[in-house]
Amino acid sequence: MKLLLSKLNLCALLFLMLALAFSASGQNRGAKYDHPFEPREELIYVGEFSRLLLKKVDVADFRFTASREPRTQPDGGTQTASSSYALKLTGDISSRGFFSKLFNLHFHERMESTIEPDAFTVQKTNRLDEQGKRRRESETLFDQANGKLVWVERDPANTAAGARSVTTTFTGKVYDILSAIYFLRTRRLEVGKTFEVTISDSGRLYRVPVKVIEKKRLKTVLGRVEVVRLDPDLQGPDGMIRDQGQLSIWLTSDSRRIPVAARLKTEYGTFDITLRKIVGNSQRKQT
Repeated sequence: MKLLLSKLNLCALLFLMLALAFSASGQNRGAKYDHPFEPREELIYVGEFSRLLLKKVDVADFRFTASREPRTQPDGGTQTASSSYALKLTGDISSRGFFSKLFNLHFHERMESTIEPDAFTVQKTNRLDEQGKRRRESETLFDQANGKLVWVERDPANTAAGARSVTTTFTGKVYDILSAIYFLRTRRLEVGKTFEVTISDSGRLYRVPVKVIEKKRLKTVLGRVEVVRLDPDLQGPDGMIRDQGQLSIWLTSDSRRIPVAARLKTEYGTFDITLRKIVGNSQRKQT
């Protein structure tokens, strides 16, 4: 199990969560928000692991938030309704439960992304990765105008070793894991269609095909609702996860496209991620 978590590097678990939900608080019902996850929301999930006779043992807690933050405009710049702020996306994953204690599987990952809301482009990513005694801190700066990103990783326990750095060039739009999640949340999802998302992770670029598979009714924390199933292709020799497997994600089929569940099947077992609670704004009318 520890080997599996190391291989996944928690990227798949993060991608699973597609952390988006309701917005617009009671006092702001008349306000206009450019994205369905504004002005602020928080989703809480539980991750469970199953293998043969071992049925859905809790292994991780997931907590994701989206919020607006004020941003300073450049001198002489033009300020629009949405350019007066930046979007801050935060994902936090930590181990939990008896199973983690029994096998000494202690991990914690936190990612923060700063997003320019008009074009919905990522500007900066900060990441903390803790696995047992191992701790790594990294930052990625995105120059979307010139098609360049710089990723830097440090070991705070070994500053003498210096930092690892990777510079990568790209064309078109590139997202980090969190901003890719939120980008998916803004798309129309038509059954039978396939689209591609380019994701940067640790200085590398991955082109991830996403297939829209089907619609069905599903019992969720929101009630029994219609959902649409997505299958992002993360696995393979050149993928974010080298081991073979199948990832499926279920989002509500209304305009909110709330991620309510996900499942990752691998040779080691099955990971189920389930939405348990929504905290904050939940008044946006579905369409």
